Amino acid sequence: MWQTIKQIPFWQKVLAGFILGASIGVIFGESATVLKPLGDLFISAIKMLVAPLVFCAIVVSITSLGSQVSLKRLSFKTLAMFMFTGTLASLIGLTVGSLIDMGGSMELVATEVRERHVPEFAQVLLDMIPVNPFASLAEGKVLQIIVFAALVGIAINKVGEKAVPLKQAFEAGAEVMFQLTRMVLQLTPIGVFGLMAWVVGEYGLSTLLPLGKFIAAIYIAALIHIIFVYGGLIKFAAKLSPLQFFRKAMPAQLVAFTTASSFGTLPASTRCTESMGVSKQYGAFVLPLGATMNMDGCGGIYPAIAAIFIAQIYGIPLDMTDYMLIAVTATVASVGTAGVPGSAMVMLSVTLGVVGLPLEGIAFIAAIDRIIDMIRTSTNVTGDMMTAVVIGKSEGQLDEQQFYNDQEADTIEESQQATTQSKSVS
Repeated sequence: MWQTIKQIPFWQKVLAGFILGASIGVIFGESATVLKPLGDLFISAIKMLVAPLVFCAIVVSITSLGSQVSLKRLSFKTLAMFMFTGTLASLIGLTVGSLIDMGGSMELVATEVRERHVPEFAQVLLDMIPVNPFASLAEGKVLQIIVFAALVGIAINKVGEKAVPLKQAFEAGAEVMFQLTRMVLQLTPIGVFGLMAWVVGEYGLSTLLPLGKFIAAIYIAALIHIIFVYGGLIKFAAKLSPLQFFRKAMPAQLVAFTTASSFGTLPASTRCTESMGVSKQYGAFVLPLGATMNMDGCGGIYPAIAAIFIAQIYGIPLDMTDYMLIAVTATVASVGTAGVPGSAMVMLSVTLGVVGLPLEGIAFIAAIDRIIDMIRTSTNVTGDMMTAVVIGKSEGQLDEQQFYNDQEADTIEESQQATTQSKSVS
């Protein structure tokens, strides 16, 4: 029986926990609130991960990027494009999330209410610098952790050979944290079960109705980003046809949508960029880097809209400072944590922590994560291919004649083969 349970896809386990928890809440009412400690255990485990995971992952991402000495200019331009589109993605997410009333009349009460004060802009900048990095790690001050980790990574690169043991130690630490994350995320179905039983038992079944609006907001924002931001950069930055780009990118987009795995889509996206005329050398660099660091869907759009949604359902007002913190945190944190399994949930917990929103809201979103992850991954993969084309064109790494060449009949066949391979990866 245990072997049968292990073979069930993870997202189906989470969905089952969601449905079962909601059912228990409906049947037993307030009595179901005794299951809340199961959810509290999961939330505590997620909190445990955030500080060391973000610190190790960002140090490693900075040191890995700096080790590519021969690719310094390409690295800088590629990373700049990732950050630029990530910022736009978070702004689009904030805009769409603000325009749609996803919470409706529903208003929950957070178990842990934090005092909220609005600091001045100069104070926000000053607060990003940790006076005591160890205290920042202990207190989970994510923005300070991100800044300190980036500075440590830059310093390691500057020291060079003498700092190799420290670099290897951080790489080992990051791998340990990635493994610990995988272990903790196995608790997601149990955590969702406990939280949903408590929420529905406490507040009633009407709490689930806003999920449809939340899903719609994510898809609307993602499509706007894909069509106007990516399409616009292809048109005006690379001066190429967006229609040709999207036509050649579609096989990889479909693989990404069905598998919800950026790494699993790499074979298909590699073949698609080759058919667009991107050199194999640059494609082999930018696509794996993008699968690790470029997460406009997971790190930009999703945390922004999810933070607004959770704020709405808990009746917590957000101001311009909160929106700015969401945009900055979602963009920067995605660079360090995107390669982690369950990265979207980790990034969301980081964003919620910075703004002071209750982490219990994650339970609502976890159950429908697979539906959201499909469009998130398609957005991420499309952004990787767009970056390969735009930066490749500016650096002479793209054959424009091949870009407009329609002789690519094997692309569909390759992507279909990649779908089978990627299912095992995701």
